Amino acid sequence: MALSRDEVVATAVGLLRRYGLGDLTMRRLARELGVAPGALYWHVANKQELLVEVADALLSEIPPAPQGHPPAEALAGLCVAVRDALVQVPDAADVVGMAYAVDPGATRALRDVARLVHDAGAPASERDEVAALVVHHVLGSIGGQQNRGLAALGDPDLPPPDPASEAKAFEVGLAVVIRGIERSH
Repeated sequence: MALSRDEVVATAVGLLRRYGLGDLTMRRLARELGVAPGALYWHVANKQELLVEVADALLSEIPPAPQGHPPAEALAGLCVAVRDALVQVPDAADVVGMAYAVDPGATRALRDVARLVHDAGAPASERDEVAALVVHHVLGSIGGQQNRGLAALGDPDLPPPDPASEAKAFEVGLAVVIRGIERSH
């Protein structure tokens, strides 16, 4: 059976979920697929392109932002959905952050964030910067929770993060950001 781009990406997502970004190498991916590393480059040009595809796959199950809802409400719901989709995947914030740096519109969910930021009131001239602020708030929340979890594993005196408290803190910060967006117009 011939190797496909979809198989390469799905296997990379599986490696990320199981082992994290540090073990998602092109050599490891090739070994998992039973091919020589060079065979991967028929499907992705480089690791950056692979990680953009992995980010897209991680966010692909998030439904489109609902139509007919107030933009600020839809933006908040979308950001919570992105966080929920990524928080249990090791290093997902780093992968999506890298994909966002390469191409802010690489995934539908991140394009929806930018659109909703504008619709919620951010001036068109500042939309990209405000959307980046929102995306980085989401990714920073995920990275912080995951880092606190790793720190607690290595230090028995540190309590593990409480997912409910982490989610609440994220939502409080997000509400402040969205209020600022709405006031900007």
